[in-house]
Amino acid sequence: MNGKDENLGLVRLSERCYGYMQKDEGLGWSNSGLIAGHDSALLIDTLFDLPLTRKMLAEIEDKVRKPVRQLVNTHHNGDHWWGNQLVEGAQIIGHRMFRSEMMKMTPETVHVIDSLPSDMPAVGLLKKAMAPFDFSGIKLTPPTLVFDDRLTLYIGDQEVELIHVGPAHTATDVIVFFPGEKVLYAGDIIFRLCTPIGWEGTFKNWISALDTIIRLAPEKIVPGHGPLCGLEGAKEMRDYLNYIYAEARSCFDRGLTTAEASKAIDPGPYAGWTEPERIVFSVARAYREFRGEPYDAPSDPFEMANIMAEIRQRL
Repeated sequence: MNGKDENLGLVRLSERCYGYMQKDEGLGWSNSGLIAGHDSALLIDTLFDLPLTRKMLAEIEDKVRKPVRQLVNTHHNGDHWWGNQLVEGAQIIGHRMFRSEMMKMTPETVHVIDSLPSDMPAVGLLKKAMAPFDFSGIKLTPPTLVFDDRLTLYIGDQEVELIHVGPAHTATDVIVFFPGEKVLYAGDIIFRLCTPIGWEGTFKNWISALDTIIRLAPEKIVPGHGPLCGLEGAKEMRDYLNYIYAEARSCFDRGLTTAEASKAIDPGPYAGWTEPERIVFSVARAYREFRGEPYDAPSDPFEMANIMAEIRQRL
């Protein structure tokens, strides 16, 4: 599988499964998915704003013609659920921690960033990333059904497995597996051919989540960002995390700061991945672990963005 333009929009993966794919253009350009039953459908994630979500739902209505009765949010980052209000009447499902975690970033936070002066490197970078999106009219609509570790849903007589694998990318990470057709929706456990960002969680847990996906042996995977893939997507993400963790350990032992390490680490076989400046998030996470800090220790997004801007200027 590849990331050619013909694999954008609603892509049929099997008899019942679809991926809704967006071109990876940086922060916020996420993918979604759909599993269609005989009379209704299960949607996996909405998108970052209402216009994008409306476009997706219109394509689903036109091509699948099944009402969405259930919606699973794979985690609480806004690009995977801020369009929830448009799936009227659907049961919304997510991890138990979702409702408490969702307030860490809201549309109001984006509006605050928009009011700041653009001559600050971090602000300029964030404004550029957010510019394509329309955050007006968003009404936060969180899950109404939550679970802890695993939950089994049924599409007709077919099982759909929901598995909590966080804290990995975030505390609320959920993967969705349809074993009947060997299709898996990975959320942001997999960034395909694009440099990942991690928030709450540990390298160990994220790698364990990828190992879980590999054990399930899906034939097709919809990643949270980037083009469709198979198991190679999970394996490459795992290799990337192992590589960055080892490189960050060397930098930490040499006394380099997070910023110095982020600039010094050679991306090696991952040099072609998009948004290489995001490495700072992985380095900061590794340093947090080396210092023995908790998995959800807060980080300063403006500091991270400043370092990203410095790295981008060097590329």
